[in-house]
Amino acid sequence: MGISERKSRERTEREHRIVASARSIAEVEGWAAVTIRRLAEEVEYSQPVLYSHFENRDAIVSAVAVEGFREIAIALQRAARRPAGRGTALRDVAMAYLAFAREHPAVYEAMFAMRTNLHFAEADTKSELRDGFAALMVAVAPSSSDAEIATETFWAALHGLAELERSGRIRPSARDERIALLCDLFER
Repeated sequence: MGISERKSRERTEREHRIVASARSIAEVEGWAAVTIRRLAEEVEYSQPVLYSHFENRDAIVSAVAVEGFREIAIALQRAARRPAGRGTALRDVAMAYLAFAREHPAVYEAMFAMRTNLHFAEADTKSELRDGFAALMVAVAPSSSDAEIATETFWAALHGLAELERSGRIRPSARDERIALLCDLFER
């Protein structure tokens, strides 16, 4: 391996460490605890080294969000592929979405609530974001002429449910009934 390949690999490894540390701190202490200074201490690099990888904290949040979109896309794709009728696939996808939001609250917050440089539904939308949307679309409206609108609406409903559950505004004990109602509405 040449010097340039080694340096590239080391740079990528540093970026992964920075992102993993940001994610870990955020999951335990919240995003307010994630600062460049704190990350520099955690990964044992100087602040200028962190800035050589990421322009600012928002760029680090964006990197965490991209990881989250990659992970949620995989979870949704698995749920959509489970053998059964469309209603079950739709329910499985909805439950997988809510489970991800519940199990990874800081990542979910980075994906949907924090300032990032990510663009949705545009020419430069990252593939990780597109993959998650595509997994939802397969379950929601695989052959509909309004597939994108139906998928956006289903996604918005799931996001609302996830946020309301997270904030304790609705009863988690009624999750199954809400999902059944939502899926019933989309199956019509």
